[in-house]
Amino acid sequence: MIAIIDYGVGNLFSLCSSLKAIGAEAIVTSDIEKIREADRIILPGVGAFGDAIKKLNDTGLDKIIIEEANKGKKLMGICLGMQLLFEKSFEYGEHRGLSLLKGQVVPMEGRLPRELKIPHIGWNALHLTKSHPLFKYIKENDCVYFVHSYYAKDCEESLLATAEYGYELTAAVVKDNVAGMQFHPEKSGDVGLNILKAFCEWEDEK
Repeated sequence: MIAIIDYGVGNLFSLCSSLKAIGAEAIVTSDIEKIREADRIILPGVGAFGDAIKKLNDTGLDKIIIEEANKGKKLMGICLGMQLLFEKSFEYGEHRGLSLLKGQVVPMEGRLPRELKIPHIGWNALHLTKSHPLFKYIKENDCVYFVHSYYAKDCEESLLATAEYGYELTAAVVKDNVAGMQFHPEKSGDVGLNILKAFCEWEDEK
């Protein structure tokens, strides 16, 4: 069973519907015991980093996410949920993240060519930086759907894929049992469903 963490931020029910479409058992929950009982965890998120991390901290969900990840449970962050996995963000100030992955979240503004619109919204091709079971059903240049104004940097040790938008932006990361997708698998058609399917099947490498 997959626990989709409900902390008032995220495209929860669309994600739950996508998981059920591929035959996965999923629940949307903020119940700590149900999160502990789950086989896997997904941390979704849309909106501002500071508001999201405060909600996690205020509810104690930050501690349970870190605790379960440190036990080796498979965890995937999506969009803002991915950004929360890093050490810090510079979105409207400086905010400490969950520090499950090395790296920081910074604005696109000032880094992209001026003619490109921010936020980055739309379909972009994935450029895979290494082989991983999470991408076993997709291939180089498969397209996924993004909506974001900030991106992760200094995360070379976990980098799994990038996307070109006037600059090579971090699109996906993974280290040990913790993964993140900057794009929305639940809005990315068959490619996104195949990534969610691979997440459901993801086991420790022998």
